[in-house]
This record gives sequence, structure tokens and C-alpha cells, in this order.
Amino acid sequence: MGMPKKEKITIGITYCNRKEVFANYEKWLSHDAWNADVEILQLSYGKNNLNEILNCHGLVLSGGVDIHPKFYGSNNLSYDFAPENGFQEQRDEFEINAYKAALKNDIPVLGICRGAQLINCILGGSLIQDLGSELNSVHKKDTQDKLHPVNIEAKSLLAEIIMDSTMMINSAHHQAVKYLGAGLRVNAISNEGIFEGFEWEEKTGKPFLLGLQWHPERLMNDEVKEDEPSKKIRMHFVNEIIKSKNKKL
Repeated sequence: MGMPKKEKITIGITYCNRKEVFANYEKWLSHDAWNADVEILQLSYGKNNLNEILNCHGLVLSGGVDIHPKFYGSNNLSYDFAPENGFQEQRDEFEINAYKAALKNDIPVLGICRGAQLINCILGGSLIQDLGSELNSVHKKDTQDKLHPVNIEAKSLLAEIIMDSTMMINSAHHQAVKYLGAGLRVNAISNEGIFEGFEWEEKTGKPFLLGLQWHPERLMNDEVKEDEPSKKIRMHFVNEIIKSKNKKL
């Protein structure tokens, strides 16, 4: 018997302003996709190509600089922590519209770090603007990502994907979800009580959604091996994209 035919899928990834960082997402999503031929499409306000979301079967909202506080109803004048790389309101607005277009067109979405935070804000949630020195020592990237455990919420989609109650993740954030957006449930919590992931509370009739505060695309070493939980997340996302694509045919 020959090899099964691979599904051709296009995954749109929002540009994170650094080629080498974007390359991590490309490599991760196209690596070892035994059941899919993955094409990557870069989406960005710089390219002004929001319309191309309609050519995508899946969307990844990538990490990057802090979201402007106005997008979660906060007065940035009271924002004591100065963002290291400033704000990028054009990017915020572009990605807000990209997410809304994905939701409207039943396109599966994976939000990573900033991307997860942005989804939460779009759905009416808010952010902790800075975790403070004690929590930043656990969660904020120094010369490399911080590694720490998280607890996976029982009976969540993430628990079904990971098939475990705990996992090690890599953190590179100084902000986090404060209040959850409408329709979301937390699926992963750090030992310090920081929300590390979310999904739909009730997923019936909604496209796939998973928000992760960590960076699974960076959990691959020089031999292009990835940790098992990251592989499970990637393959589940790809399978959800294939199911969504075929449902529309």
C-alpha cells in the first residue's frame, strides 16, 4: 500500500517583526506533519494583506510586543512599566481584525503568548500589565526562556490533548491574563496562580481555539526534536484544520 495522500493546508501566521523568530513558527508548524502538506502564509499590517486570511485554513497569532492598554480598556498613562519595545497599535488593530475574520469564517485559531493575550482582550478580558519582580523571575525571559511547570485543568480540551495533569512549559512574558474574556475557560495554571492557557468554555458551534501563554514553537532543539506535549498540540491543531477544511467542501 502506498502512503496516504497528504492534505494541503495553508496556515496564516501573524508576523512578529523578527525573521528568525517567525522562522520558529514556520519550522514548528510544518515539521513532521505526516498527514498534511503545510503551506505558511505570513500575515501582517506591513503587507496590508488581511484579505488573505480567506486563503488560510488555520490562523496563528504570534508572540511579540505588549498590546496597547487601550485595547483592554486601560489608561496607559497609569502604566508604570515602560514597554521595552514600545507599542505597535497598527499590529494590534490588524491582528484584532484577523482574529474576527477567522471567527466569522470558522477558521481554527492558535494564540501564542501575546497572541493568546490579544484574543482574551478581544473577547472583553484584561491583562496584568506587569507581573512584578518576584513573578518575573519565574516567567519573564532573561537570556533564554524560563522553564516551569503548569497544572492542566481536568476535563479541559488541553488535558485531552496532553493526556496529563501537569507539563513543563517555557515562559517569556511579563504580562498575563487578569480577567478572562467572554466564553473562555482557563485550562492551565502555574504554581503561582498565573493563567497560562485557555479555550472555549462551550465549543459547540465555534471554530477550534486554543490560547497558550508559552512558546511551543521554541521547544525544539538543534536536532529538530520537540517535547511530546508540543508535538501533541501541533498535531491536534493540524488535525482540527483538516477537519474544518473538509467540513467546508
